[in-house]
Amino acid sequence: MSQSKNIFALEQTHNKNRWFLKVERNISVGPPENTFLFGGVGLASSIVAMEGVTGRRIIWATAQYLSFARLGEVVDLDVNVPVSGNSISQARVIGHVGDREIFTVNGALGQRDILHSGQWAQMPETASPEDCPPVPGWTDRNDLHSSLDTRLAKGRYGEDRNTGVPSEDAQVLMWVRMKDGLPMNSSALAIIADFVPSASGNALGIHAGANSLDNTLRVSRLVPTQWVLCDIRIHAIQGGFVHGRMLIFAETGELMATASQSGIVRVWNK
Repeated sequence: MSQSKNIFALEQTHNKNRWFLKVERNISVGPPENTFLFGGVGLASSIVAMEGVTGRRIIWATAQYLSFARLGEVVDLDVNVPVSGNSISQARVIGHVGDREIFTVNGALGQRDILHSGQWAQMPETASPEDCPPVPGWTDRNDLHSSLDTRLAKGRYGEDRNTGVPSEDAQVLMWVRMKDGLPMNSSALAIIADFVPSASGNALGIHAGANSLDNTLRVSRLVPTQWVLCDIRIHAIQGGFVHGRMLIFAETGELMATASQSGIVRVWNK
């Protein structure tokens, strides 16, 4: 069975707990000589597999990235559901290429009907995506970024960040939508959530980014929306590592998900 509502082609085998994903350029990042699977796609594909096996929607999922899956390799995803209760399932995915483990994802899935709910996080006021420029340096890349439409409402990317002056608040506001009419579902949110480390250069005021060590997504609710506003905050960069979070809002202000990450900071001359 193929999952067609995503930018990746995840396939289920005759074993309902075994899935596989070919690493193609549209879901990868990195220079031509070192292209690898984008970490957010590892989390996203694991969420699809867990939802497919359990028949329940994701509540939260966390990925630990252990190695790189290179362009052209096939990642096998093995799903284990050690606990399945009346309303919640606890699941785990091991993503591997042969004997080489690429990522581990743990998550909880389910839904409970209670009368009480609320939202206290508020979407920042900012310009509409139509009034914001594309993210500098992302539009002409033949990789995962070409599968997304990204607009920068606040923050510095590309040459604009290389001022040598750190950001006062380390905040980035970025609009994102999926191309080709793909929905803003839980797997799309997982991919977008992996953009937290991209704000490292904005925070430091230099050409910098980071390789993700982890990626945690907590889904509040899914609502129909073309664009989402990503409110990214870098909390700290110390000892060569970055720590930050993201709030993901629908166009109409609903909080769809939160995310948090740590990463290995990379600085380069450009």
